[in-house]
Parts: sequence; C-alpha cells; structure tokens
Amino acid sequence: PGTTPTPIPLAEELVFYDWEEDMPQSVLDAFTAEYGVKVRYLVYESQEEAIDNMRAGEVYDVVVMESRFIPLLAQQGLLAELHSENVSNLKNISANFRELAYDPSNQYSIPYNWGTTGLVVRTDLAEEPISRWADLWDPSYAGRVGLWMGQRREVISLTLKSLGYSANSEEPAELEKALQRLIELKPYALTLEEYDLYTSAELLASGKLVISMGYASDVITSSDQVPSIQYVLPVEGALLWNDTFIIPGNSPNQYTAELFLNFLMRPEINAMIVNENLYATPNEAAYPFIEPEILNNPVIFPANQDLVNAELILPLTSQGQELYDSIWERFLAAP
Repeated sequence: PGTTPTPIPLAEELVFYDWEEDMPQSVLDAFTAEYGVKVRYLVYESQEEAIDNMRAGEVYDVVVMESRFIPLLAQQGLLAELHSENVSNLKNISANFRELAYDPSNQYSIPYNWGTTGLVVRTDLAEEPISRWADLWDPSYAGRVGLWMGQRREVISLTLKSLGYSANSEEPAELEKALQRLIELKPYALTLEEYDLYTSAELLASGKLVISMGYASDVITSSDQVPSIQYVLPVEGALLWNDTFIIPGNSPNQYTAELFLNFLMRPEINAMIVNENLYATPNEAAYPFIEPEILNNPVIFPANQDLVNAELILPLTSQGQELYDSIWERFLAAP
C-alpha cells in the first residue's frame, strides 16, 4: 500500500512585517481561524528601515517589499526561493504583473498591490488649478505642502520629474539639481509622518495642507468629509509603485509562510484586502469580489490613458543607490 506523506507541521506563529494599517486585521484573523497559526504584525516606517533590520539578522516570516528592492536583496542572499507548488494561487495574478524584470520567474516575490503616487489637492484653497509636481514649489502654498519623508526614493523621483528628468535618473548632474530643488522646498514642507496619521486626509480637511504628495487612500478617506479634496496625476507623469510579498532567507517557517501567501492570493481573501485598504490589486480573480465603487474608481484603478507619462520606480544600480543615499543625507542635513 502507498504511504501517505506526513503533513508538514505548521508554525504556531508567523511574524509579518509591513507598513502600519496596510493589512486588514480581519484577514489575519481569518487565516488564524482556518489554520490555527497566529500572525504577529510588526511595522516599519520606511523600506530602508525594513531592509536594515533584515540585514542585521532580525527574523521575519513575510515582509511587504517594494519590487525595486528585490534584485538587490536576492543578490545579497536575503530572500528565500519560493516553492511554486505551495503558492499555486499565483495563477490568479494578472500576467502583466508576473515574471517582471525585477524577478523574472517569480522566484522570490508574490505581487501584492500597486498604485500611483500623485498629488492630493484641496481644490477650493488652491489659487490656480494644480496639475504638476512643480506646483509643490509654488510660494503661495509655503508651509501648507506635505511630503511623506519615509518614502525617500519617491520624494527624490518626483523632484526629478518636476525638472523634466526620468524618475529613475542616475545622472549625477540631474540628481544634484534635484537636491538643490528639494533643499529649497524643505523649510516650507510638512513632514507628514510627524502627525502620526496614516493618510493626509485630516490635514487636508482642516486646511493645514493645500497640496501634498499622496496616494489614492488619502483622497478616498477624505473626500466624504470634504468634497473639494481631489487626486491629481501630474502632467509630468505620476510615479507607479508595486508592493510584493517576500519570505526572508532566515525565516524558520517557510512552509507556513507560503501557505499564508497562498491564502492571501485566494480571490475572496484578496478582495477583502482591497475593500479595506483601497489599493489596486494585480489579482484578476479577485475582481468579482471587489466592491464595484472601488473597482470602478479611477483614483484606485486608473485608466491606461491617465498613465501616459507615468514611470515605474525601478531598481537602481549599486552606484545609483549610493548616489541617492548621499543626496538624501545631504537633504536631511540641510537647514
């Protein structure tokens, strides 16, 4: 008689590392209810902080990581190779999001969500219609401009775009100009992280902000209270980002982590995430379960024609990464 394979024992707990308020607790509870595995949710304030902790040997089982960091982390041996038989729901992810340049055979990452970085604007307080990244530098909004400083790469990239350069430029002269431009803005910009909010909605609603770099969730959470808060994809081109799930190489619970990722790719579970966190998913099988007003909202799922000049934030070369790091250090050190 054939022997039944012994089931692999599951971990008692998984450590999940992500942005604050990014993964609905209801989804984690549903996983625990089904598999009996607790999920401990730890948060970081920037991707760089998460990577520093991974390099320092901290142990996490699943980490949310922007796609542009995957090649570097893989090269440094910090990622586990996924066992494709344990993540069969990868088939639910749209072909446009699978096997991309940063991870050609989805060896290390599972697509999670994607979106644009644009401008969130209080249109009734703006003197002129706001349509460009360059409007952040308009002196009439000094002191009422918001930046998410935890997104250092995006802050540099949107500044490059405002100057007509590529969001991924590694030209020292272009980066130097971007640095000078950022230093000009620094005294007039509010660091949004200091307000301990997950979105800029409250600051826009109160009129403390007129214009801010932002995301779909900033508008959706605030436009109910104040209809004049609008999301603008800048004419120079929005930034595109996509987050992925990875399993660090030092996770002792890879099998349970893969089971968890497969669970998150189930259509109805994936839709639960979207219905709560309001970010676009690459999981096409989830579409029928997503609330129609979310699926049909062009702020969350933008139409292709609105993304004409948009640029995906790409991995940098190691020299490029050093340049960006030094630009950021100099920006922080500036008065």
